[in-house]
Amino acid sequence: MLSVSSIPALNDNYIWLIKNDDNHCVVVDPGDATPVFAFLENHGLILDAILITHHHDDHVGGVPELTSHYPNTTVYGPATARFPQVTHPLKDKSTFTLFGSEFVVREVPGHTLDHIVYYSEDMLFCGDTLFSGGCGRLFEGSPAQMHKSLSLLSSLPDDTLVFCAHEYTQSNLKFAQAVEPSNTALKDYSLSVDVLRSNNKITLPSTIGKEKNINPFLRVDQASIKSAVQHRATDSSETETFAALRRWKDEF
Repeated sequence: MLSVSSIPALNDNYIWLIKNDDNHCVVVDPGDATPVFAFLENHGLILDAILITHHHDDHVGGVPELTSHYPNTTVYGPATARFPQVTHPLKDKSTFTLFGSEFVVREVPGHTLDHIVYYSEDMLFCGDTLFSGGCGRLFEGSPAQMHKSLSLLSSLPDDTLVFCAHEYTQSNLKFAQAVEPSNTALKDYSLSVDVLRSNNKITLPSTIGKEKNINPFLRVDQASIKSAVQHRATDSSETETFAALRRWKDEF
């Protein structure tokens, strides 16, 4: 049975640690090695592998130090030249096994062109593609690419746990409520998130089912979202609705 823990890092990152019953573990997107070393030592864990979703430094900055300390560590990541530390390059629909569980890789261009996500046992490790209540900025990809990537993720089972890489939930929900103020599920979720953050507690993981109800970027097929961006959009297509929504969020 796999279990997942969060390791807070940098300003608002989460490094996810996945472990089995024998105290072996992997970490996802270690932007900083220091908190990982501390967590491993405090819990008596052995690092077997690192999973990378994309090349931004706040997701890979700790990899050289970790692999130097643990030279036998397997490093999974996108199959591009941006990842000199990757020992197992991955492409869309690649699979591999960790601790007896199969992980499926999907390419999700948008935030970056080489972004991938990892899915296993109803758990999604999605880096900066999907956030609770939001999505990643389009640094390299197009709105059409990101919309397609998010549509792929939203097709996963509703009970899929969503392990995002940042604590952006509270700020994302402020924008979501500006877009869709009459969404009661969103209002209720925002209240619960406010309570968590007031107690300095993590808001993640979310679920795909929850995000489909409250996340405007997964709801661009809804009349309420189309209406909210109609003065910003050039047409009513889902892709243009998404693009208008993303432009609005960038200015929010």
